[in-house]
Amino acid sequence: MKRRKFFETGIKGAVAASLFPFMGDIHAQTSTGNNKDLFLGNEKGKGLKTDPIRKKVLEVDVAVIGGGMSGISAAVSAARNGAKVVLVQDRPVLGGNASSEMRVTVNGVQSLNNKHKVERETGIVEELLIENWHHNPQESYPVWDHVLYNYVVKEKNLTLLLNTTATDVFMDGNEIQSVVCRQLTTETDFTIKAHSFCDCSGDGLMAAMAGAEFRMGREGKAEFNEKYAPDQPDGWVMGDCFMMITKDMGRPVPFYAPDYAIPFNAEKAFKDKHRRVKQVKEGFWWVEMSSDVDIIGERDEIRHKLMAHFYGVWDHIKNSGDFPEAENIALDWVGSIPGRRESRRFMGDYILTETDLLETKHFDDAVAFGGWSLDEHCPGGIENLDEPASYFHSRFKEVYQVPFRCLYSKNISNLLFAGRNVSVTHIALSSTRIIGTCSMMGQAVGTAAAMCAQKKVTPRKLYQKSMNELQEQLLRDDSYFPNRPANDPNDKAKKAAVIFASSTSSGDAKLLLDGVSRDEVDKVHHWQSEGLNATLQLEWIKPQKLTSVELKFDTNLQRKMMMHKNPAKNEGQVTAIPPELIKTFNVEARINGNWVEIGKVTYNKTRLVKVNFDEIKTTTVRLNLKETHGAPNVKMFEVRCY
Repeated sequence: MKRRKFFETGIKGAVAASLFPFMGDIHAQTSTGNNKDLFLGNEKGKGLKTDPIRKKVLEVDVAVIGGGMSGISAAVSAARNGAKVVLVQDRPVLGGNASSEMRVTVNGVQSLNNKHKVERETGIVEELLIENWHHNPQESYPVWDHVLYNYVVKEKNLTLLLNTTATDVFMDGNEIQSVVCRQLTTETDFTIKAHSFCDCSGDGLMAAMAGAEFRMGREGKAEFNEKYAPDQPDGWVMGDCFMMITKDMGRPVPFYAPDYAIPFNAEKAFKDKHRRVKQVKEGFWWVEMSSDVDIIGERDEIRHKLMAHFYGVWDHIKNSGDFPEAENIALDWVGSIPGRRESRRFMGDYILTETDLLETKHFDDAVAFGGWSLDEHCPGGIENLDEPASYFHSRFKEVYQVPFRCLYSKNISNLLFAGRNVSVTHIALSSTRIIGTCSMMGQAVGTAAAMCAQKKVTPRKLYQKSMNELQEQLLRDDSYFPNRPANDPNDKAKKAAVIFASSTSSGDAKLLLDGVSRDEVDKVHHWQSEGLNATLQLEWIKPQKLTSVELKFDTNLQRKMMMHKNPAKNEGQVTAIPPELIKTFNVEARINGNWVEIGKVTYNKTRLVKVNFDEIKTTTVRLNLKETHGAPNVKMFEVRCY
């Protein structure tokens, strides 16, 4: 086993690798005596006995580096699928770009060119959004941080390390053996040993130190026949930006720009409609800076310039006289950490391209979907006013698939990744980078990593031998990818002789067994009752041994549900648990001729509900669907029995 030298990266990462210093050996040892020796001089007054660095070893099945939305999804899905997991986050809060530190909206698929327009992501990311409205109707970003924290720490198989940064990687050939992480708040070094490692950190330092091949910059048109790519490849990536929130003080409030503010060229900037100031409550995403050399190494310089440009823009808004609506408005919060769109993109066995997205290519290894427009931001950002703030190249008529081969490394055998660092081209990333899509990738990666650990195989071998099993588990756990209905051979509901309901206002009870857990454009896949206190019943010819009934209910996937910095953007949303969602129901089975209650839910908050119970033997299961969170009817998309 050896330490992987960061300079020994793959061909695509070689140039970028030279921009980073190599992490030296960590040599400090914890005192072998009384821990007080670390802080108190000994009796002879010779000072500290040793360097006060604690060392711990964690052995897990899955290590997830990066606690943004994709990392949370990966860690939780791996833990729920039976893996022992550690989640490492270098900040004091979870959420990454979506946290209170940066406050990027958890956007997903929207603005589609079809009847649905919105095709919301399900699974873990939806659970989090509903959980937030349950605990945080006041739309507080600091409270959102704690909603994420609670969601993670309640998983019994999951250990969370905050304020912890990966600093070193040990390799055995092309396999990661362990990662060393420093927790700054406790002065502790954790050596994490795992079967599978998931880099969901965005910039991907851990993966890069392991030697995973990556790209930075834009491909030229010719390489992948991408019409929106530049003629020649270059080093530009989409930039970083700050967000802000304002407060109406009810009286005129002056603004004095800081000394380092850079004057804003409003006349030139506002020639682009996307750079215009449409409101003074939150934003502005176009106050952005990029790099054509090394956006990671230049981050502190970029941060300072972003602040300077932002305050220049705000100075113009407050003091030019062109925005009288800003007279009573004061800055209430301004980000100090830039939100990042793009840096390293690690190479997998497949590189997803612009053409794949525009042609909605079907993949046999689909594990997620996307549909945000091809939204490529301007090279140079606020310092390049000769180009539009973003090239909204194309909207999609339907959602596209993300294949599993984009989510694991082509040259590091036990490395997976999810988020904005996956195996896509620069142009494809302009769509796949959106947080809802990244979260779905995270759930796929976490489920795959847990399966890899269980089967003792690599991600590539999982793709080759167990792809159907991975897809079936993701679909069971409320993921979705088009053109791939679920067909789990272990689902006993599909073997029922009959399924019927007490009433039907739309759809058909039989559609609950068709393997598609949402309505698609012009395709119905639901059953809906006529009124509440409805019943749904399944019957088998022969008795079945059962331990769980799993159900998928309605949350209106064609309506947005994210929290906004500007509450005015909530128009058309519901800022609470979706009223369509089932609230109260129970499950009964006919046992020895009598109806017996085998499960009861009194305050449901999730689309997917798994009702577990001790093993029974029955020919009939009945759902008594009593109450929703406000809708007059109950709508369902799937029922399974195991």
